Amino acid sequence: MAIRAVRSAPPTPARLGRLAARALREEALHTPKPGLVDRRGGGAHRDMTLPMLLASADALAAPIAACAAAARSMPPGRDLRAEIGGIGRDGERRMLAATGGVNTHRGALWALGLLAAGLAATGTVAGAAGFAAALAALDDPGAGRASHGTGAGRASHGTGAGRASHGTGVRLRYGAPGAMGEARRGFPHVVRVALPVLRRDGRTSALLASMSRLEDTCLLHRAGPAGLRAVRTGAAAVLRAGGSGTAAGAAAFDRLDRLCRRHHLSPGGSGDVLAAAIFLDAAVSPDAVVVPDAAVFPDAAVFP
Repeated sequence: MAIRAVRSAPPTPARLGRLAARALREEALHTPKPGLVDRRGGGAHRDMTLPMLLASADALAAPIAACAAAARSMPPGRDLRAEIGGIGRDGERRMLAATGGVNTHRGALWALGLLAAGLAATGTVAGAAGFAAALAALDDPGAGRASHGTGAGRASHGTGAGRASHGTGVRLRYGAPGAMGEARRGFPHVVRVALPVLRRDGRTSALLASMSRLEDTCLLHRAGPAGLRAVRTGAAAVLRAGGSGTAAGAAAFDRLDRLCRRHHLSPGGSGDVLAAAIFLDAAVSPDAVVVPDAAVFPDAAVFP
């Protein structure tokens, strides 16, 4: 299909930061979510609580706004990548200070920081995805030997904090693309899967759509390919039954929820995908969104 983007004035960096923090809060508060922290408790996470996730979300408003401000004021390229890398590392420190050292939103900071930068620079979802893809393709010169964000979900952040992430190990062991791969492809599970489903069928269905397709490194880290396969199959079963709003779908959803809790399976990557979709939905008018059939964005030029 042809790609058409309706361009509107981008939100200010400060507003993008507020919208990103609100999206993280709304994802955390959305209930029920199989295996994830919600109003019922910690799900598969023994070290996370809902108040902790809300505090983490609030702590990330400023660094995500700073990513947007950098993209608004600097030309795209390696200097901007370095600047956003430094902002990301500061954001991780803020997150860890707010949570007492628990990694709650490292992957979400990577995704929302890049998408906020892309929105600040382009004003459209397709443009933001392409901008993020091109930026993610550049190495972060300040990362040194730190992780370059090759995990997804609550397992890594693209700018690294001086230690290898679970996502890096999963990428090396299983070949999963992780957060870096998602970014370099223009966040297809956010733009082409979760966002359109969210706008059509709501947040639970958007989460399940991502869970049924994403190669989630949180799940791979915790339970390997068998755990990932079980969660994907369970999420797809809910959708095939008409979603969690039908009797059959509700029963399938309950089975998936119990599976995740019993085996401590956390689809954290899909939680971050949902947060990113909520963010884009709030930041950009639906009329400005065009969903391409392939993971190709015309604005995703290679930066100099």
